[in-house]
Amino acid sequence: MSEYRSHTCGQLRLEDAGKTVSLAGWMENLREVGGGIGFLVLRDYYGATQVVVETPELLAQVKALNKETTISVTGTVRERTNKNPKQATGDIEIAPTKVEVLGRCQYNELPFEINFSRDADEAARLRYRFLDLRNPAVKKNIVLRSQVVSALRRAMEDQGFQEINTPILTASSPEGARDFLVPSRKHPGKFYALPQAPQQFKQLLMASGFDRYFQIAPCFRDEDARGDRSPADFYQLDMEMAFAGQEDVFAVIEAVLPPVFEKFGIYGDRVSSTPFLRIPFLQAMEDYGSDKPDLRIDLLVQDATKLLAGCGFGPFENAVVKAVPVTDCSLTRKAIDKLCAETEVQTAQKTYWFKTDEKGEIAGGIAKFVNSDPALAQQVKETLAPAPNTLVMLAAGKKTTAQKTAGVLRKLLGGACPNHMDEKQYAFCWIVDFPMFEMGEESGRLEFGHNPFSMPYGGKEALRKAARGEADPLDLRAHQYDLVCNGYELASGAERNYDPEVMVEAFELVGLSEADVRGKFPAMYNAFCYGAPPHAGAAPGVDRMIMLLTGETLIREVIAFPMNQSAQDPMTGAPSGVSQAQLNELHIAVTEPEE
Repeated sequence: MSEYRSHTCGQLRLEDAGKTVSLAGWMENLREVGGGIGFLVLRDYYGATQVVVETPELLAQVKALNKETTISVTGTVRERTNKNPKQATGDIEIAPTKVEVLGRCQYNELPFEINFSRDADEAARLRYRFLDLRNPAVKKNIVLRSQVVSALRRAMEDQGFQEINTPILTASSPEGARDFLVPSRKHPGKFYALPQAPQQFKQLLMASGFDRYFQIAPCFRDEDARGDRSPADFYQLDMEMAFAGQEDVFAVIEAVLPPVFEKFGIYGDRVSSTPFLRIPFLQAMEDYGSDKPDLRIDLLVQDATKLLAGCGFGPFENAVVKAVPVTDCSLTRKAIDKLCAETEVQTAQKTYWFKTDEKGEIAGGIAKFVNSDPALAQQVKETLAPAPNTLVMLAAGKKTTAQKTAGVLRKLLGGACPNHMDEKQYAFCWIVDFPMFEMGEESGRLEFGHNPFSMPYGGKEALRKAARGEADPLDLRAHQYDLVCNGYELASGAERNYDPEVMVEAFELVGLSEADVRGKFPAMYNAFCYGAPPHAGAAPGVDRMIMLLTGETLIREVIAFPMNQSAQDPMTGAPSGVSQAQLNELHIAVTEPEE
């Protein structure tokens, strides 16, 4: 095979007995059994093979080596007496005649046991990621990622898409997240930005006459980390189609993704049938309390505002009340209290409850307020708890607050009540008709809700009505959509705003003039002025897709070299300081942060 090995450590089988072979890999372990005999496990990318050291000279040589030293072994293949059916090479072993050190491990103690690295502290795993990746269980995720990306590429090409790479250095633009900026040496005082997404470039490709574009695109956003989101960079299957709308995009995604999930996912062919369920945004918030509902959970949110408004319980007065009824519920009081506490941690909102006992009577929690009026109690039993052993969890507050809190309750209840969650499947849906605008939580001003380059329902006239005060801009819906799987947003997309006049009208509502649009998006604005086709696209996240396929809960487990939650790389030391000479060359002065 090469000058270092004739076979890999996962290749040899019983039919190879009698052959003289050479293997190369890492010395995983050495176990002495007395009588001058030692069992050495040699591991490489492909697997592991047992090497039986039977001469004093060779045993002394390997005993002097630390674990994880890279060695080559030359010897004869023979049948094992103590076969290992769990190992692919478990029927054979190597009787060595020569052991050569290729790369010596200089440390007696490793930061963690390689095969148990996933049990180690995450900081150690990230600092010694090159050792962590030697663990076959860790490496398996990265191998799967490569296979999935290859499958996605083939599927997109089969759909008639061409892979086109877009720039990594571009101009900063207001697209929703913070940019990573790169100073320009040749243009002092000016900066490039790493692209948050190839959004503008893929729309420019449509204006340039390309019909179907895709790429496995790197994206860069200076964001806080979450378990399902990388804090700095990530990859997405970026795609765009000319002369196309929402249904065309849905058809492509529904042709590409299900076969990938069926082939590579841990739940096999338990994938939602196509076409995927389409749920309008407002309905999703009402029924699930979330715009990324986990459809594996069979619980629904119900509105209980009118029903409970007059029950005398203070938090329900002048508030929207949402209920999540759970039939056939056996949760204890302790479990319910824990669920309420966890919801408060996630939402900063208190939650409430009552249940019906085995006789169907309302008890526990705020039962005394419900039971204070027999007519109310009867109505509550008929609408929210028609069966014995029904738990009713409640959230109250402003509408969006009550909805989102109920959504968290629903998700936690799904995890706590296995009879209400069919976990081992991939449940897809499209969330459609997102609001075009929203009020910014920090700014208190009108902002784009999803994507500034989306086409609003009603087009130019709808925007003008909002500008004249004849319609509330918060009521405007857009041709925007998300693909959701098992409670995770897997993709976002939209029918694009390709008319420069409509673009200007939309940006004017958030306080940007036509001159601002020309200045911030010069290439796209100019291209659209030369006649652009209707176009639409989407961008499924590759990292999150692999996380779902593998069943991992932390996205760092499916990235070869991830950063920690503080957007730092303990292995390389990034981000790091640079020399004063480098700063001078870039015309940059570093100031101390204010206390």
